[in-house]
Amino acid sequence: MPERGWWWGFILSPSLWLVAILLVGITVVHYCGLTYPVPFIAFLTKLGISSSTFERVLYLVPVILASFMFRGWEGIAIALVAAICMLPAAFLVGSPPASVFVEIGVVAGIGCLIALGVRWFRMEYRQRQRLVALNYVSNVVSQSLELEQILESSIDSIMEVMDVDAVLIFLLDRETRELSLSAHRGVSDEFVAGVDRLRVGEGLNGMVALTGLPALIRNAARDPRVTKSAVRKEGLRSQVIVPIKSKGKVMGTLSVAMRRQRKFLHEEVELLVAIGGQIGMAVENANLYDEQRKFIERLQASEEKFRQIFENAHDAIWVHDMEGNIISANAAAARLTGYDVDTLLRMNVKSFLTDESLNLARDIRRRLLNNEPVTQPYEQKLVTKTGTEAVLKLTTNLITSGGKPIGFQHIARDVTREKGLQESLRYYLSQITKAQEEERKRIARELHDETIQALVVLARQIDEIVSGDRGISEYKKILLDNLRDQIESIIQDVRRLSQDLRPPALDTLGLIPALEGLASDIEKHSGININVSVSGAVRRFPSEVELILFRIVQEALRNVWRHSGATNADVVVEFDTSETRITIRDNGRGFEVPDTVGDLLKDGRMGLAGMQERIQLLNGSLSIESQRGRGTTIVVRAPL
Repeated sequence: MPERGWWWGFILSPSLWLVAILLVGITVVHYCGLTYPVPFIAFLTKLGISSSTFERVLYLVPVILASFMFRGWEGIAIALVAAICMLPAAFLVGSPPASVFVEIGVVAGIGCLIALGVRWFRMEYRQRQRLVALNYVSNVVSQSLELEQILESSIDSIMEVMDVDAVLIFLLDRETRELSLSAHRGVSDEFVAGVDRLRVGEGLNGMVALTGLPALIRNAARDPRVTKSAVRKEGLRSQVIVPIKSKGKVMGTLSVAMRRQRKFLHEEVELLVAIGGQIGMAVENANLYDEQRKFIERLQASEEKFRQIFENAHDAIWVHDMEGNIISANAAAARLTGYDVDTLLRMNVKSFLTDESLNLARDIRRRLLNNEPVTQPYEQKLVTKTGTEAVLKLTTNLITSGGKPIGFQHIARDVTREKGLQESLRYYLSQITKAQEEERKRIARELHDETIQALVVLARQIDEIVSGDRGISEYKKILLDNLRDQIESIIQDVRRLSQDLRPPALDTLGLIPALEGLASDIEKHSGININVSVSGAVRRFPSEVELILFRIVQEALRNVWRHSGATNADVVVEFDTSETRITIRDNGRGFEVPDTVGDLLKDGRMGLAGMQERIQLLNGSLSIESQRGRGTTIVVRAPL
């Protein structure tokens, strides 16, 4: 069924029919020439008016009624209609006197003036009501900074001022670009669940949020822009939706609705727009207040959390000013130094430091003040109350205020026991490695001096049997020749095994010739092109140091041979004044590098883990870089 316009509702209005009935009744009375009672005629005579004049004055009744029932222009229209209805009666009595036309004009003019006056009065009244309503809503929404209370109070005041069946307030989430139904009144739970969230541009409210312009809907249940079935089922008809704005930004929408047909006046729409602005400012203030409150709560929670962390931290934490006077310390710092916290707060950090430690502290202070890089945590030594020396892993941070340094914060962990354990472990590991290498050396010597010599003797004896004329058949000679070849092959394998166990070139010629021999041997058996290059002044190191470096390179090249699938590899040895660097690089398939040495062991990469352990004996470091399909690079650094 097609939607009828507002005029259809106007035609069906009971007020219009009441005015029409009055107008018709008065016209009938005017033309029928009714006989009035004698007292009434006498009363009119005393007033100096005739019965026809009285009937013309009666036409002001529907005019006045229409002026009050409608917007005012309808009263003027009824006054003109009344004048038209009176004119034929003037000509029915023959030639009408001029006074009749004057009366008709006066009645019509008075009717028009009454209609205009009523319209002006209503406009003034509505303007005052609008100001009163705005002031009322403003007072209501300004009484609280809690968002929920603001919205609920706003809805109550809007329903009271606008006299509507339902009010909806949607607020915009700028991150998700969605409208959420934040407050409502006069709708069912099914409706609320159906329109709980709307995208910007979706439906009527989404359209208003997108355009920022108010919308007047005559029948929301049949509007094609409605996308939610819950709106149609709810039966909402006449509806006004305005944006909720603050500082020109849309923060949501305000919707008022009726379940019957109602023509919202322009003044009502303007009032609702103004109310939307009031709510927008209140919502923004509430959001700012909520953000400030949450920030203060987070700040207080952070301060409390920091205080608990500071007081209960396992690591020692203390803060001192630029002169070294301690101004804050936790219980762990008291346990570390042997002094209680109150005593620490009256002490200077110089009381805990030896001359060597004090020099290190001054160097760290200078670097931090000059914004120079500092490797942290660093190792520092501290003298406790009992006079014992504690080894610390220390992290130092500069504290500033207004861009000016005011002190230093230290976080320390006592690693004295761990340091001793590490020294013991390094000693034990070095002894095990030394014993292992001694055993390798012994086995290599026995293989060279005994096993290889025995095999050589056996090969010579076979040669004598084959070359002698002792009636041996040709077939057996061939078998003996094959046996001799196998012995020669075994001799080569044992000789290579002996060299792997303890390369003679390492003891006699040094690291570089030993690495070149290793590369040549692996290249011969693997087919991988291995290049050894050297930079810097070549020098010799103690035999145990050269042996550790050789074993690391040996394990790395064997990994290239066995696992990488590479065709080329480079070994670069760099002799520097402070350290020796060895880089082993290949173009193989690469692998994912674990985070820790423990992960190497769990992944079964025992060789890499062994390399890490060996370089630690020299207080050096080993880094591994690898990506699948891009090869592997191992860098060994030894502080020599």
